[in-house]
Amino acid sequence: MLEKIKSNKKLSITIKIAVLAFALIGFVLTTSFFAIKLHLFNDPGAVDYNDRYFSKNSEKDYELLLKDTSIAEVAKIAKFYYKLMLLNEYYPQNATLIHNAFLQHHNIAIAEKMFDAANLRLHDVNQLQNKIASIDPLFNENKKSDSGMINLFEWMNISEWQDFKISVVKDVKLIDSVARVVKVEPRLIVAVLLGEQMRLFNSKREVFKKVISPLKILSVESKFSLGVTGIKEETAIKVEKFLKDSLSPFFLGDKYRNLLDFNTKDPKERFDRLVDYRNHYYSYLYAAIIIRQVREQWLKAGFDISERPEILATLYNVGFEYSKPGPSPRVGGSHININDKSYTFGALAYEFYYSGELLKEFPFKPKFW
Repeated sequence: MLEKIKSNKKLSITIKIAVLAFALIGFVLTTSFFAIKLHLFNDPGAVDYNDRYFSKNSEKDYELLLKDTSIAEVAKIAKFYYKLMLLNEYYPQNATLIHNAFLQHHNIAIAEKMFDAANLRLHDVNQLQNKIASIDPLFNENKKSDSGMINLFEWMNISEWQDFKISVVKDVKLIDSVARVVKVEPRLIVAVLLGEQMRLFNSKREVFKKVISPLKILSVESKFSLGVTGIKEETAIKVEKFLKDSLSPFFLGDKYRNLLDFNTKDPKERFDRLVDYRNHYYSYLYAAIIIRQVREQWLKAGFDISERPEILATLYNVGFEYSKPGPSPRVGGSHININDKSYTFGALAYEFYYSGELLKEFPFKPKFW
């Protein structure tokens, strides 16, 4: 009997505990329900510490930066790189990520936004902020030359240069074709072509005004020098000879031995090739071979002038007999008078080569050899 009473008590306690547990669960669920309905558990949030900087950045018109012509394009990019350099002093990894992104999209507005996002974390770095604040006066003004020239290279401000650009672009395919055959950078061929053409433009003013300029064509020589690249007949003969002579320091190898073989025995064929008014292929071909032969001579002597366009142009101009390999080659050649100012053939070629002009049509290919 006693055991039965104890058993009933345990059951009663168990039932009471269960009832209390369910009641507690019900209370919690009910309370939670009403708390959610009444938004009692909502996080009211807080204003970000950098809120004023976010607002300041949002007020910037980044798109206006792209359209603002009062600031030169170069200045916009230079300003961005200056700030990137400052960021690199503190956080090189972030500077690298922003730089890589800019190289990918080339959008200065996005680049500036990326920098400003990083700079939010650096507003307490007073030294950095002072440097950033001093940037605007350096880059927001276009300082123009007192001379009024658009281009720093004076000879590029004259009409003859503009005519030359139009004319030479017409021969892009021919020049590229020659370049592939001879393995000479197309831009180098144009560099030596330029010297010859600018000389002719200024020495034959009447022909230039009446024919060359109106038609936007290159001047073809047919007397002392031949073709658009001004190849002298005796020079052309040497070029042909060096292609065959394996003992010559100018020899390019068997691959090029038959490059200038004639179809007939008539010496006039050489003249006709070079003075062809409709097709300048051979003018460019002889010019490219000269450049390649001179470069080959210097390489064999232990001096690499492959990346010296001013030296290659000078040697092209002065001739094989003056090509004497050595450690200190000198720039020069014939003097070309342009707008009452004298330039040497080599210097003119150098200025064009590194000017950035005609870069789309004749890009840098220094490893083309």
